Amino acid sequence: FFLSLSPQMTFFNLMELENQTQVTEFIFLGFSSLPHGQAFLFPVFLMIYITTIVGNSMIFTLIQLDSHLHSPMYFFLSHLSCLDICFSSVTVPKILVNFLHERETISYSECMAQMFLLMSCAGAECALLTIMAYDRYAAICNPLRYTDIMSRRVCFPLAVGSWLWGLLDSAIHTFLASKLSFCGANQLHHIFCDVPPLLKIACSDTYTNEMVLHAASVFVGLSPFLLIVISYLYILAAILRIRSNSGRRKAFSTCAAHLSVVTIYFGMANLNYNRPGTGYSTGVDTLVSTLYCIVTPMLNPLIYSLRNQEVKRAMRKAL
Repeated sequence: FFLSLSPQMTFFNLMELENQTQVTEFIFLGFSSLPHGQAFLFPVFLMIYITTIVGNSMIFTLIQLDSHLHSPMYFFLSHLSCLDICFSSVTVPKILVNFLHERETISYSECMAQMFLLMSCAGAECALLTIMAYDRYAAICNPLRYTDIMSRRVCFPLAVGSWLWGLLDSAIHTFLASKLSFCGANQLHHIFCDVPPLLKIACSDTYTNEMVLHAASVFVGLSPFLLIVISYLYILAAILRIRSNSGRRKAFSTCAAHLSVVTIYFGMANLNYNRPGTGYSTGVDTLVSTLYCIVTPMLNPLIYSLRNQEVKRAMRKAL
């Protein structure tokens, strides 16, 4: 009797398991600890988003219109402004829409798309900041050969390569994430779709995903940061050899804005992806994610407009 019944029981159990793994939407719990604070958060996030779009659009427009800003450094800065607009637009509009609903949800397909675009922007920005550091190295350490080293036929492929680098890294993570099973678990302790929170609720084996994530942290995150550090060590040595104080100040001023952006971006990225998986509350996760993906894109145009004399001069001219 039991032998004859077991195949049917196995079939129904498999059908039940298959139904459980078909998650159609995810619920964000990042702001669940502030159920009555969303009326206050909506205008704050809206103002941050508007500032991000207006600030980065202004930087991009100034670079296109002012002939004095048609140099490799500002060419890469215009790409950084486009990246920051995309970075913020991937997450903030959905957060704003969810603030208007009782449940903060996102469909499965939208979650995969958001994660793909988010990691594409993150990987591309790491590569672009590294290229900008190399540009400053070439300008200060090899000023006589700068126009040859950073010619247009070199700058354009480097910029395109940074975008492709981010897309490739993101495609790998998204493909592996799409193979995960969730067994009905659809509550993300986060405010947007990203790889770490998805791995926490997956019921299938995540070993490959975790190994690829760690490898990406080294090749996409740590390696570019080390290259930037090496570039600035050479830059510092070259600046210290400059005899005039005015020359030193001018050299430092050309690097100050980029160095500030690098410190903020890589610091937030490290907190977001490389902190321990346990021991942090949902509130801390939400704060770090907000700083990394929402506040940082807003700060970049402010830093470049306040710390860069040429950008301020172009802004006054435009006004």
